[in-house]
Amino acid sequence: MPIDDSLPFVPVRIAVLTVSDTRELAQDRSGDTLAARIEAAGHVLADRAIVKDEVAEVRARVQGWIADPGVDVIVTTGGTGFTGRDVTPEAIEPLFEKRMEGFSAVFHRISYDKIGTSTLQSRATAGVAGATYVFVLPGSPGACKDAWDGILQPQLDYRHRPCNFVEIMPRLDEHLKRGKLRS
Repeated sequence: MPIDDSLPFVPVRIAVLTVSDTRELAQDRSGDTLAARIEAAGHVLADRAIVKDEVAEVRARVQGWIADPGVDVIVTTGGTGFTGRDVTPEAIEPLFEKRMEGFSAVFHRISYDKIGTSTLQSRATAGVAGATYVFVLPGSPGACKDAWDGILQPQLDYRHRPCNFVEIMPRLDEHLKRGKLRS
């Protein structure tokens, strides 16, 4: 994954949402993992929150960030399994204007190399909503590391070649004939 050092690094503003019935900020190892990696890469941690495994709470928080011109990317962690309380994909996928099918495939390939067939217990997903990238990750620090290191860090680096998410951000909502206000 080559980096073109002749190009400038372009920081993006990333919000992190932990979905959990049991975590508080002090014990949020997955959220901590993401926040640390976001800042170490040179991006801006635009916001961070924890919500319960409730469709309405998850969706409301994500919709708020989608509407916020100060948020370019949303990364959630937690609630992607198969138990009755795992509702993050159900809360977020209806918001997608475009699904990112390849994200799940690549995430599972990376995960399979580490945890084998246990990767099947995750419903990691991603898409674009309101000119904002939204990535839905499992709730383990390991899964967050794998997704960040193997997918998000390179794709959120403008210098990454042959292409990356940052270079197409200004065109994500061109079909709507409006732009998400970016400051």
